[in-house]
Amino acid sequence: MATSPYCDVRVHIHSPLEGVCRPVWLLTPLLPIAWQSCFAVLRPLCLMCSQTEWTHRYSEDDSSNLDEMPLMMSEEGFENEESDYQALPRTRLNRRPRGPGWFLMGGWRMLCGSCCDCLARTCWRKKELKARSVWLGCPEKCEEKHPRNAIKNQKYNFITFVPGVLYQQFKFFLNLYFLVVALSQFVPSMSIGYLYTYWAPLVFVLSVTMVREAVDEVRRFQRDKEMNGQLYEKLTVRGKVQVKSSDIQVGDMIIVEKNQRIPADMIFLRTSEKNGSCFIRTDQLDGETDWKLKIAVVCTQRLAAVGDLFSIRAFVHAQKPQLDIHSFEGNFTREDSDPQIHESLNIENTLWASTVVASGTVIGLVIYTGKETRSVLNTSSAKNKVGLLDLELNRLTKALFLAQVVLAFVMVALQGFVGQWLRNLCRFIVLFSSIIPISLRVNLDMGKTAYAWMIMKDENIPGTVVRTSTIPEELGRLVYLLTDKTGTLTQNEMIFKRLHLGTVSYGTDTMDEIQSHIIQSYAQVVPQPANGVAGGAAPSRKPTAAAPKVRKSVVSRIHEAVKAIALCHNVTPVYEAGAGDGGETEAAEAEQDFNDHSRTYQASSPDEVALVRWTDSVGLTLVHRDLASLQLRTPSGQVLTFHILQIFPFTSESKRMGIIVREEATGDITFYMKGADVAMATIVQYNDWLDEECGNMAREGLRTLVVAKKSLSEEQYQDFESRYSQAKLSVHDRSLKVAAVVESLERELELLCLTGVEDQLQADVRPTLELLRNAGIKIWMLTGDKLETATCIAKSSHLVSRSQDIHVFKPVSSRGEAHLELNAFRRKHDCVLVISGDSLEVCLRYYEHEFVELACQCPAVVCCRCSPTQKAQIVTLLKQHTSNRTCAIGDGGNDVSMIQAADCGIGIEGKEGKQASLAADFSITQFKHIGRLLVVHGRNSYKRSAALGQFVMHRGMIISAMQAVFSSIFYFASIPLYQGFLTVGYSTLYTMFPVFSLVLDQDVQPEMALLYPELYKDLTKGRSLSFKTFLIWVFISIYQGGVLMYGALVLFESEFLHVVAISFTALILTELLMVALTVRTWHWLMVLAQGLSLLFYVCSLFFLNEYFDLPFITTWVFVWKVLAITLLSCLPLYIIKYLKRKFSPPSYSKLSS
Repeated sequence: MATSPYCDVRVHIHSPLEGVCRPVWLLTPLLPIAWQSCFAVLRPLCLMCSQTEWTHRYSEDDSSNLDEMPLMMSEEGFENEESDYQALPRTRLNRRPRGPGWFLMGGWRMLCGSCCDCLARTCWRKKELKARSVWLGCPEKCEEKHPRNAIKNQKYNFITFVPGVLYQQFKFFLNLYFLVVALSQFVPSMSIGYLYTYWAPLVFVLSVTMVREAVDEVRRFQRDKEMNGQLYEKLTVRGKVQVKSSDIQVGDMIIVEKNQRIPADMIFLRTSEKNGSCFIRTDQLDGETDWKLKIAVVCTQRLAAVGDLFSIRAFVHAQKPQLDIHSFEGNFTREDSDPQIHESLNIENTLWASTVVASGTVIGLVIYTGKETRSVLNTSSAKNKVGLLDLELNRLTKALFLAQVVLAFVMVALQGFVGQWLRNLCRFIVLFSSIIPISLRVNLDMGKTAYAWMIMKDENIPGTVVRTSTIPEELGRLVYLLTDKTGTLTQNEMIFKRLHLGTVSYGTDTMDEIQSHIIQSYAQVVPQPANGVAGGAAPSRKPTAAAPKVRKSVVSRIHEAVKAIALCHNVTPVYEAGAGDGGETEAAEAEQDFNDHSRTYQASSPDEVALVRWTDSVGLTLVHRDLASLQLRTPSGQVLTFHILQIFPFTSESKRMGIIVREEATGDITFYMKGADVAMATIVQYNDWLDEECGNMAREGLRTLVVAKKSLSEEQYQDFESRYSQAKLSVHDRSLKVAAVVESLERELELLCLTGVEDQLQADVRPTLELLRNAGIKIWMLTGDKLETATCIAKSSHLVSRSQDIHVFKPVSSRGEAHLELNAFRRKHDCVLVISGDSLEVCLRYYEHEFVELACQCPAVVCCRCSPTQKAQIVTLLKQHTSNRTCAIGDGGNDVSMIQAADCGIGIEGKEGKQASLAADFSITQFKHIGRLLVVHGRNSYKRSAALGQFVMHRGMIISAMQAVFSSIFYFASIPLYQGFLTVGYSTLYTMFPVFSLVLDQDVQPEMALLYPELYKDLTKGRSLSFKTFLIWVFISIYQGGVLMYGALVLFESEFLHVVAISFTALILTELLMVALTVRTWHWLMVLAQGLSLLFYVCSLFFLNEYFDLPFITTWVFVWKVLAITLLSCLPLYIIKYLKRKFSPPSYSKLSS
């Protein structure tokens, strides 16, 4: 866009500058020539960066950049046409003003940021990750250089430690201010007092910080050294060689023993287990405690000996390193065979770094090392969270600095700007530097450490761990609590509750009928050779003559349903005492272990285990499983063997899993599938009961699974296998091709049953949620479960009160649908919103601001079918669109991103592992503990820190007020009132303990805070630390400083030392009395701190002869003068406090009385 500087005619030019500097010129004849020169200089920079930053920004999908349209209360006049909006963003974009005013009011910052980003991308270009071919045991054949397999969690090295720590400290205004003040004392003309009075506190603070950082750095170094120094056995042509973890390279073949950590991302080649598989523990990678089954490459597993790995010419083609830990695409190729052997590789053939081998000994081929491993790529450096109270104190500190400069300027102005007034201005700024006390940060950090210790020592919330001790005050300022459902509100203990066959339903009280039907069905079958039974529909073909016709149908259907549930899963029975040895016969193994309590089930989901345990309880027991077969034991003791032909694991996209088995006795091939009703409804044959019963079970809070089957002929299966094998070998779009082949099989499946599993609520969830709701905290439940189940849990947990309605947001897929649905939602009042993740994404794409505004008005929100990324996105939206603090709580690895995004993250150590609790700021063991954590400890931490911070500032302001009075009386001389040890001792030895004892104060007893959670609402308003309370403390400081200084000047007799003695003694006593005035609940340590401080000061009077006249301070004249001044400075404040409590008491005092 370019225009003439003297006219209003514009010509649109498509250039890289579009959207950056538009319009370029001011539309006025008063345009300065300097602006044209400035533009001429900036234009090349804009041209360089605009194509990467701005062009990219506006070349995205126009629909995602649509300007916000105001929502209409009426649906009339709204056309649901996507084309109506396509011209809108570009048109509005072209109208956005880009002139000198925009440049001066912040545009320069945007341009500079874009140019710097462009320069950074050019200079520090990341290495492009590529796919690779890795030859077995030949690291030297790697075409590219790969990163070292070294773990490095250190922030600094030996050279960067000191500069790095100093930068982290002095990037804050407070510390930088004290550094400048301390450095100014090396200038003779600005030197005031002794150097140590300025440098000693600063060096102390920096020393404590450096020691703490050094200790943490040494610990990180030792942990890294321990991990990098772990020894592994590497296979070479000459045999086994010991190698450190940090020396492992891509292409090495590493042996990993049982219970040993896997050092790098590897392809699973061989195992000592005869079935060619092993279990690994992934709790440190994905937070799940269930063991994962991994399968070795068939070609290498079949080799006669380990040494044969070097006698073959084979390589693995692996995709480029990526974040997704749940998927992998690769191929194994053996070139020295005729024909060449090609074997597709997937996630089941991988061993990711940071997992642990749980069974057997494995041999893996390293494909990714160091920074390219899945665990490192998924490790995000958690941002340092800064509490709201710290930000408020930082703003007050800047206000104090401004007041300090103004006060110094007033002093120089009253002097008449005579002589070297600029030097005098700097001297006065240094003289009043105590207005901003350096001890503020030290006291607050020590207080936070004390709060963390109190939280962890609270016997009412055992097991609580504070992992981030810098934000305990945030627990008292929360407005939004975003919680996971499974494992957080519920126990993640699945119990089988319901089996529905379409015409008949079985609950917990009728499970014995199912058991009798199973016993009857297998008793009817004539035993076949090979210790097998005729499966499938055999019971319906050979019924007993006495059984009625309807009964036969029910028995047959139950038999088929239970057998399908017992076969269609990924559960593996694990025995502690060496069961399952291949030398024993399968029947003997089953006989030995059927009643053996050492058998446990391992699976990737607790739902799977619950289903298999239920089939065990009704008589059909899973006794053995390997890669090729499954064995079930019937109530009569027979062992049924099923050969696994194919297995299709569950994914979040497909929402279903399937298995193809061949029954050994009959040779029948059956395809079983189970999954969510949304995914299975279009796959199974037509029925009129599935949707209704799924809704009924969901309303009961049950997790539903639809089970179906399809019988296959040998020809059908062979055709499918050939197409499936070909699709798995594809290098490009493998997942799409495999899914297409599987979908060709998923047609017209026979619906067998619908299962319902209950996830029980955590202990005391209902009263805890009610307490939080009464405390004014709005609760949002974010879950990956279906809408009906999430709604039911919201009702059963009393997240939705009885008086509230529920508004279910209809599924939307376009802007028009979202617009209409938001209008409908806007008409509702005091209702809980329930929305799915897909609809949420559409609303946020077009109406982000409007949606968040409407959702924040709801008493509660339930988001179902949410991905981990969406959970974090919702937290970020609440932080951006509201000024309130957010808290996220969860228990699984999928909650980590949400926990890290929130202002305060709380993790629960649950059945899904410890990943959430390790990533959180606070870790608890049960959800009910969050009530006391917020209402009691959050309140105390915030109230105490607010009082402590303001009192420390008061301690600095009062001595600055005394200095101002002193200087104004003595002809505005820039001479310090107190020097040397008095300045240091005032903020340390004499007043430190009483002031810090405020961390023990509490305005409300814990029992009262829990009984009346409504008191928590006042905390979110921030009234304990505000500009109002700050100004009150400023006025108190000015009043007390003036009284103390004027009183000492009026009452002193002959020497100046008397002024110092009287005023300083009265100052110490005033501070001790002010601490007593601030305290609301006395603790014995507070009394001790007051007594010790007073004793230290009295004793020091006899040793500081250069500041005190010993004969004078031992007279009664000194005593009564000090008491008179102290009484005058404190008595009015005590009277005001008494009157305020009598005529306008706080809400908590009314309750306590």
